[in-house]
Amino acid sequence: MQNVILIVHLILALSLIGVVLLQRSEGGGLGMGGGGGGGAMSARAAATAMGKVTWILAAGFIATSLTLTILAAQDSAGGSIMDRFGGDAPAVEGQSAPDGEFNADGLLPPPSASGDDGASDAPLVPRAD
Repeated sequence: MQNVILIVHLILALSLIGVVLLQRSEGGGLGMGGGGGGGAMSARAAATAMGKVTWILAAGFIATSLTLTILAAQDSAGGSIMDRFGGDAPAVEGQSAPDGEFNADGLLPPPSASGDDGASDAPLVPRAD
């Protein structure tokens, strides 16, 4: 359902761009025509028709934008980005990590036996496994 609305949204966006570029501007621009009103439609009638098409495409574009926003909000309701990560909350500053939880892959030095949190002035050297 969401993919269908997205495809319709993209088609509306491209159509809206095309219609806006085809409209007659003050300086000529990419607008069609420019001569006398010898055709089936006068310049004013063409401008009114193009204006109506522009309004219809713009209304459809806004409607699909709102629909996609509502669908995205419903999909993410009740969840947080933090729910995607497993494990417990990080340790509070001043507390050491429980044994084996963070030290299993050798990224942190093992806690020292003296009771401090493992901080020392010695440089960290990777273990030779």
